[in-house]
Amino acid sequence: MVLISVMYPASGSSRFDMDYYLGHHMPLVRERWSPLGLHEARIVRGVSTPDGAAPPVQVMALLTFDSADAFARAVAAHGAEIFADIPKFTDAQAAVQINDFPEDAGARPA
Repeated sequence: MVLISVMYPASGSSRFDMDYYLGHHMPLVRERWSPLGLHEARIVRGVSTPDGAAPPVQVMALLTFDSADAFARAVAAHGAEIFADIPKFTDAQAAVQINDFPEDAGARPA
């Protein structure tokens, strides 16, 4: 399994329409990519840093796929449609990162 992080940076000048994102964009992502290996799509909204400052990332989509190859196939199949929808909710440039789950880093007590 891999976790794809799609991170939209926070900026005083960037626009982000959360209603459109949650009501249209993410349902589109789930509809197109679930048959291609998307297992879970969670959304995280940045609130602040520990010292109360503005967060560096305003929104993150955390997408779980079987593999990086499955993600690549999903992007190849429907990426153009999904990426074309992004300007409808933000003008921020997202950073995308592929993450894995190290075997020995499972759920352990802190």
